[in-house]
Amino acid sequence: MDLSLTDEQRAFQAVAREFLDREVVPHRTEWDRRESVDTAIVPELGKLGFFGLTFPEEYGGLGGDYVTYCLAMEELGRADSSIRGIVSVSAGLFGKSVLAAGTEEQKQAWLPRICSGEALGCFGLTEPDTGSDAGNLTTRARRDGSDYLISGQKIFITNGTWADVCIVFARTGGPGPKGVSAFLVPTDSPGFERREIKGKLGLRGQATAELFLTDVRVPESARLGAEGEGFRIAMQTLDKGRVSVAAGCTGIVQGCLEEVVRYTTERRQFGRPIASFQLVQEIIAQISVDADAARLLTWRAADLVDRGESFGTAASKAKYYASEAAVRAANSGLQAFGGYGYIDEYPMQKYLRDARVMTLYEGTSQVQKLLIGRAETGINAFT
Repeated sequence: MDLSLTDEQRAFQAVAREFLDREVVPHRTEWDRRESVDTAIVPELGKLGFFGLTFPEEYGGLGGDYVTYCLAMEELGRADSSIRGIVSVSAGLFGKSVLAAGTEEQKQAWLPRICSGEALGCFGLTEPDTGSDAGNLTTRARRDGSDYLISGQKIFITNGTWADVCIVFARTGGPGPKGVSAFLVPTDSPGFERREIKGKLGLRGQATAELFLTDVRVPESARLGAEGEGFRIAMQTLDKGRVSVAAGCTGIVQGCLEEVVRYTTERRQFGRPIASFQLVQEIIAQISVDADAARLLTWRAADLVDRGESFGTAASKAKYYASEAAVRAANSGLQAFGGYGYIDEYPMQKYLRDARVMTLYEGTSQVQKLLIGRAETGINAFT
């Protein structure tokens, strides 16, 4: 793997950073306090191509590579993870599922609007009683003539109250993963209700919702893939989603590094900058190493995606390491800030709160360890 970035990749990275430093960073504290970002940012992100990276031009995308996508996710994570979540769920979990499994009609109906930021998508997999055990979800889609009637409940759905369309995973067959199918469901469908979850520890600016479906009618043409393929679609999409999360976590680590260096070189105690103290430099050194390690693991996974090679285990390693590193970086960075790190005038406490959920969603750290262990031993710990 060539670890140098192309001129095009560096140019996009620079444009992304400049835009986010101007349009997001100054507002992230306000958005965090009021528990809602200004959704006017969404079409602006679309104009710069954040949503369209890696999508073919025929569907309104830029046709870019996955490493460039990770550069974008890193910059978003550095600026505000709430914004990263909006993009990565709509373009990543929703958009990549449609691109991989959708019919041409489904792609034409949704992908151009997703790529432009005109519409947002969400990913309706998690249920109150089935988080890591997604293969045993209970939402059901039953046949009614040529249609399906979908009933059930979803929880912790990013973009849930803002999305125009949701991929709803529902049971069409018997128990277990092989009985799960996927459906593209417009969120304004009769019987589709949404309730935003407030009071979150982190990612407070993005909309996270509970979804309630009561006999929501969709035509057979809304099914994504064949009956029984839903679980496979979800797992394949989540593999790529883990690369995106790893990139966003790398951005958190990088943001912590930059903020700690800035603060400790300006803050003076005992007549000198606190960055001159050995234990402060130890904090900086550890965050710096974690940033590089997380980035390299993420780039390796992204490079495998671009090469069309198997990347699932590499994605699990990147997601596991980067998410845990983000928590470490934010926690030790807050220590360097002292009491000032504990108030939201400074960014460290937000980085820490946002980082904590990264070890939970799109596969907990424990699930990633099991996946890595299975790859190393050939033994499936899930059965």
